[in-house]
Amino acid sequence: MRPNFQPDFLNQTEMDKLTEIMKWKRREIAAEIREVSSNELESSRSDSHPGRFLEALQGPKGLAVIAEIKRRSPSAGEIKKLAAATDQSAKYVEAGADCLSILTDKEYFGGSLADLRSVSEQFKRQELSVPCLRKDFMVHPIQVLEAAQAGASAILIIVRALADDEMKVLREAADHAGLDSLYEIHSESELDRAIAHNARIIGVNNRDLAVFKTDLSFSERLIPQFPTDVLAVSESGIWNQEDARRARAAGAKAILVGEALMKADSTSDLMGAFHSA
Repeated sequence: MRPNFQPDFLNQTEMDKLTEIMKWKRREIAAEIREVSSNELESSRSDSHPGRFLEALQGPKGLAVIAEIKRRSPSAGEIKKLAAATDQSAKYVEAGADCLSILTDKEYFGGSLADLRSVSEQFKRQELSVPCLRKDFMVHPIQVLEAAQAGASAILIIVRALADDEMKVLREAADHAGLDSLYEIHSESELDRAIAHNARIIGVNNRDLAVFKTDLSFSERLIPQFPTDVLAVSESGIWNQEDARRARAAGAKAILVGEALMKADSTSDLMGAFHSA
């Protein structure tokens, strides 16, 4: 699996935040890049079955919640100091999270692959079935292999940041590893590209990653345009039940929430408000 990578940041004349992050990510993993075979990906499958992440989002009658472990971000700075990711994951599970999203980027978000691994191992010891998304800036199948080996059930594919051949190779790698793919979009053209790749889960990032400003109207405009067989997720900018209701009214089946849940005085109360939106 070796696509003809043409990093799209090389074709841009103006540096925005996502471009900056993707440029760094490609440099960060350059030394790790190698050929990853389909057999290696298939042998990396965890105990979870393919489609587990998608099924967890389809299950609830109300709004499903993907609770994110997020220490910091370029827009918010430090969000919460964590001695261990498992401390936050325990709060999320107790509060009834349907899935977890775990930031594994260190440079911009303060996360690590060890966070994902430790949470997955804790869930396995406790015999908990809570699927985890590896939230990172994916550019190569080696990261998909790492995600599977660390216990993830899904990966993130940021449509704007990738060429079509890169998305194709990442999706193929995820399929071989038994992982779901969450395609993240922010515009109609990105939606069209995600659909062309047969995306089963599409998330609208309400935050413009070029400038890191958030507006829920992106979900309200884009989700109604989704094919009926695609599960819609609204991501970012969801702070309370009113925001969650807006996302659900737009057609979202799930919301992805990080900062609000990380800072909540009562994780259970806020999670309950989201679920009942």
